[in-house]
Amino acid sequence: MSTAPVLSMPLVSGVPRQKAAPSPRPSPWSRWRAHFERHRARPLPPLEGAGAEVVARLSPPQLEALARSLAILQIGETGEGRIVGVVATCDMAGIDDDYRVALALFIREEGRHAHIVARLVRALGGELLTTTWTEWAFVRVRRLAGVRVKLLAMFAAEVVGAGLYGALAACLPPGATRAALEQIARDEHGHLRFHRRFFAIHAPRGWRRALFLAGFVPLAYAAALVVLWDHRRTLALLGISRLRMAARLHALVREGAR
Repeated sequence: MSTAPVLSMPLVSGVPRQKAAPSPRPSPWSRWRAHFERHRARPLPPLEGAGAEVVARLSPPQLEALARSLAILQIGETGEGRIVGVVATCDMAGIDDDYRVALALFIREEGRHAHIVARLVRALGGELLTTTWTEWAFVRVRRLAGVRVKLLAMFAAEVVGAGLYGALAACLPPGATRAALEQIARDEHGHLRFHRRFFAIHAPRGWRRALFLAGFVPLAYAAALVVLWDHRRTLALLGISRLRMAARLHALVREGAR
């Protein structure tokens, strides 16, 4: 039985080989989406009996000032939901579907904070506010400006939350009220990093970065000055040095501008 020779076929030049389709680039927001999804699954902090340990330790003027400061913060945690609808139809650098979901979950987390702080205000014998002059001003900025400035205003507001919640919590005795405020302060630090990441992608360098810094830094320092003014009585009664509070806020502005 003979064996036929094996003929080798020459390669035809000029015929391109089929290239595998490049794998899609991972979204820079998938980690943040997962972060907020994990947070959404958390139960509310235990608030039964919240306020009792604070009432037992603070004087009536201190309680009144603390409750008012928390009521002011509670107003700031509400009313930002319309940005989700704006971003849902927005086409700009740094925004994809994962970012849209993460932003919606971020807004939901802010609503969670509003609910928790409202319960703490009532537990301390305070009253909720319907508006403040500072909230009115920030709302006007967010509504009159474009998407970038709306997000910039929200970013600046996180400096306030991250700084003040932590400072107030540190003055309180161990218990449900302090634990709840500490959790919110940790969340706010996460929100600061979330917004910083957006502007790092959207304005990484050059004139875009310079424009971002020209908007964020003055706005964040303005928010910090408002905190020092609006909460001056609370800071004084709880023994929080305004210089140390200013230094804390200054460090957070620098963190946001990195």
